[in-house]
This record gives sequence, structure tokens and C-alpha cells, in this order.
Amino acid sequence: MLKTAARRRFVLLALAAATGSAAAQKPAPAPAPKAAAAASAQNWPTKPVRIIVGFPAGSTPDLVARTIAEPLSRELGQPVLVENKVGAGGNIAADQIARATDDHTIGVMINGNMTIAKLLNPAVPYDPLKAFQPISLIGTAPLVLAAPATANFDNAQEFFLAARNGGAKWSYGSPGVGTVGHIGMELLKTKTNMDPVHVPYPGNPQVIQALITNQIQLALLPPGLAGPQVKAGKLKAVGVTSSARSPLVSEYPSLAEQGILGFQLEIWTAAAAPKSMPKPIVDKLSTLVSRIARSPEVRGKLFQQGWQTAGTTAEGLANRIRQDTAILGGVIMMRGITAQ
Repeated sequence: MLKTAARRRFVLLALAAATGSAAAQKPAPAPAPKAAAAASAQNWPTKPVRIIVGFPAGSTPDLVARTIAEPLSRELGQPVLVENKVGAGGNIAADQIARATDDHTIGVMINGNMTIAKLLNPAVPYDPLKAFQPISLIGTAPLVLAAPATANFDNAQEFFLAARNGGAKWSYGSPGVGTVGHIGMELLKTKTNMDPVHVPYPGNPQVIQALITNQIQLALLPPGLAGPQVKAGKLKAVGVTSSARSPLVSEYPSLAEQGILGFQLEIWTAAAAPKSMPKPIVDKLSTLVSRIARSPEVRGKLFQQGWQTAGTTAEGLANRIRQDTAILGGVIMMRGITAQ
């Protein structure tokens, strides 16, 4: 009987040992997907981060990207490199950003590339509303409605009366079909009943020269470009396209305060990530970029470049994308604008 009891104890101990050994060899359960993603974001980045810009060195988006690159590098502990991929009005770069899968590539883009690119040209290989994850709206700016220095008017109402009387004899310039300067003017035409003819140019410098030499009668220009020309007496400012006076060009009245109601237009620049980038990493970037943009150092630099700092959350940028797509897309469809 004692032998039987001892045998039973031995069997139980052997079973316990075997169970313990099996448990020891069994792999630990994998962390939950959210926990793994959060851990990945904490360790990110593991190599240099690329910011792709679709315009040449010295352009406005390029300056914005380089302004945030240095403080972002300090925050991340990795180099942040700006790469210029020029062509097709920024769409070549936007497509490269959309296709990136390395989790270390983001873009600094203008509003056209993130809103209406495919509405203007169905052949564009990416869909702005599906290809990107918003990071932060960095800076915004109204446009200045500019005229030649010889134009005879004292306020916006007088100017638009002359424009209506001029009809198709008047013309306006823009940096090309589908740009904000073009679509914005088409929207302004619906608000003022004027009908100047569109003349596209390679860029805003050529538009400004055409205004100075009276080849065209009006244009919507970024404040950083229009302001110096107005101060030099080479152009006249009719008004700005913000709802009220802009701190960027506070000396010029808005078109709204001069009676052109229901018209507000801004250009903007923003940071976005490809759809493939894990959301916790995008969230981390959103927090950092928005904080950097609103810092006194960067805010001052952006102001000098002609931007009013926004520094929004990812959701704030997403809302702006939806809003501008609806407004500008409506003009594109109403006017039948294509950029093919």
C-alpha cells in the first residue's frame, strides 16, 4: 500500500514537471496589435527621415520644409533630409510620397496637390483623398488681388466696375491652369460679374512682370510676392482674399470688408504621410510638427516667408482638405476647368 502511494506521488510529480517544462517551452503570446504599433512608434525613427517637396530649392514649400526639418531632427534624434522632386505642379512628388512604404518618408505639399489634383486631371496617378494621412496644416496665407500701378481706382468697388465694363478686353494672369491663382479668379468672377480672359504663365514672376508692363489687368498673388511690388510703387493692391485684414499684409483691406461678400480664399502648405505609414507614427509626427510650427522660432521664420502659422492637428488638416476640395472642386466642375 505504501508502495502504491509512493508510486502515485511519483506519477503526480512527473506530470507536474512535464507540464512545467512544456509551459516553459511555450512561446509567450504576441503583443496585441495596438500595443505593438505603439511600441514601434516609440522606437521610431530608426533611420533618417525624408521630406519630399515637389518644387525647387528656394520655393515657398521648400523653405517651409527646411524650416521645420532642423527642429524636427532635434526632436527625433535622426537626420531629416529635404528632397526636391520637381515637376507637374508638385504631382510627381505627391505620387512618390503616396507610394512610399519605408515608414520614413513624408511630404510638405501645397493645397492643390492635397485636394483637387485628380479633379483637374483624372490621369494623375494618385487620389489625394485616399493616398495620404494628414499630419498638420503648417501655414496659411490669403492672396492679394493686384493690378498695374497705372490702374485708376480708389477701392475694390470702383475696380470691379471697371473690370465689368472691360469685359473680355481685360485679362488676368496665373501661374498656370488649375493653380489657386486661376481657380480663385474664376470663383471671384462669379462673385463680381466680371469676365476677364485667363492668360497662363510659367510662374508668378512672369505674372508680376506682365502686370507691371500692363499686359494684363489683374492677378491673385501671394502676399510675399505682391507686397514688395506694391511698396515699390510697381503694382496696386485692390484687396486681400481673407475674411478680414491679414496680419501678413495688414495695410491692405480685405475684399470682404469692401463689399465682396461670400469670397474667401487662402493658399496653404501642410505635412502629410503616405497611407502605408502606421497611424501611431503619424500621430507622433502630428504632435511634433504642430508644436514645432507654433514655436516662437519657427513662427517668426514662417511669417517672414509669408505664412501665418496654423500648426493644426491631423484632424484640423483633414477638415481643411474636405472644405477646400468642396469649394474649389465646385468651381472646377462649374467652369469645366481641366489641366490635362
